Amino acid sequence: MLHIKGRVLTGPDPDDGVRDEMWVVGGRVTFDRPAGARDVTTVEGWALPGLVDAHCHVGLDAHGPVDPAVSEKQALAEREAGALLLRDAGSPSDTRWIDDREDLPRIVRAGRHIARTKRYIRNYAHEIEPEDLVAYVRQEALRGDGWVKLVGDWIDRETGDLSSCWPRGAVEAAIAEAHRLGARVTAHCFAEESLAPLVEAGIDCVEHATGLTEETIPLFAERGVAIVPTLVNIATFPRLAAGGEKKYPRWADHMRRLHERRYATVGAAFDAGIPVYVGTDAGGSLAHGLVAQEVAELVRAGLPATTALGAASWGAREWLGRPGLEEGASADLVVYGADPREDVRVLGAPRRVILRGRVLS
Repeated sequence: MLHIKGRVLTGPDPDDGVRDEMWVVGGRVTFDRPAGARDVTTVEGWALPGLVDAHCHVGLDAHGPVDPAVSEKQALAEREAGALLLRDAGSPSDTRWIDDREDLPRIVRAGRHIARTKRYIRNYAHEIEPEDLVAYVRQEALRGDGWVKLVGDWIDRETGDLSSCWPRGAVEAAIAEAHRLGARVTAHCFAEESLAPLVEAGIDCVEHATGLTEETIPLFAERGVAIVPTLVNIATFPRLAAGGEKKYPRWADHMRRLHERRYATVGAAFDAGIPVYVGTDAGGSLAHGLVAQEVAELVRAGLPATTALGAASWGAREWLGRPGLEEGASADLVVYGADPREDVRVLGAPRRVILRGRVLS
C-alpha cells in the first residue's frame, strides 16, 4: 500500500484538480483513506498522472525494425523519464509482448506507417500506391489500438521539394474505412499543401504540422483536428537541410523556413483553439525519454505551463481514452520534488515513478 502526500495534480483546475493525498491499494488509485492500513509506504511530493509521449516509435531506429532487447531499452528509457503511456505512431516491429510486462509503459499502437512507394524512410513503412490505400488502412486499423498512421507528404525527388503523397479521393476513402472500423487516423505532415485535403477528408490528427498557415489554422480549429508538434524533432531540420542541400536545394530552404517559424506556428495553433499534445518522435533518429524537453518546448512556443503539463498528462490521457489519477484507475503516476506548474523543467527529474502501483524508480 502506498500513501501519496503533498499535492496530487489530477487536472488543470487549481481547486478541483488538486488533492492533498492519495492512496494506492492493490495497484489502484483511491482518495478514501483505507481502514486499518498497515505496511504503508509514504511518498511525498507533487504527483502527476504518468506522462504521455503521444508520438514515439518503440521497436524502430534510424535503419528500421530493431530486436526485442533494443525495444525493451527504448521502453525503459521512456519509463525512467516518467512517460508511462506511449502512442506508438508507426512501427514495423511487433511489440505486443510489452503488454505482458508489468514494469513497462502501456502502448497505444498505430500499426505500421503507410507511405507512397519510395516516398519515405527505407524499411519503415508499407510502401504502396493509392489504389491499395484502403486495403492497407483496413489491415493496420485491425492490427493497431485504435489508430492508423499515414505519411501525408515527403520529398518528391522529381520536383526536389516536399509534396503531398495521396490523391484526395484515396485519402477520403481510406479515412472513411478507418472510421468505419472504429480507428482514428493521423498523418505525418511537414508541408503546407498536404494539410487542407487531409483535414477536409476527415483526418483526426496531424503529426508535426509545421506547414500550418493563417489559411489552414482556422480549418483545423473548426474541425477539432489535433496536432502533435514534436518540436524536439523539428529542431533537427537545419542539420537535415545541410545534409541534403547540394542535391535538393529547394527542399533544404523549405525545411529551414519551417524550422524558423516553428514556435510561432505552434503558438498560433494553440491560440486558435487547436488541441495540442506532447510527442517527441523518439525511436527514429532521436533517443527515447525526451518528454520533459518537449513540454518545455511547448511552453517556449507560448502554451501556459499548466496547459503544456495537461498536453503530456491528464489531457493527453483523456484524448487517448486512458484514465488519469481517478478513483479506481491503475496507479500510474510520477512524483516530483517541486511544483511542475511553477517550472516545467521539474519534469526532467522525477523523484519516483510508479507504474501499476509499484514504485519502479
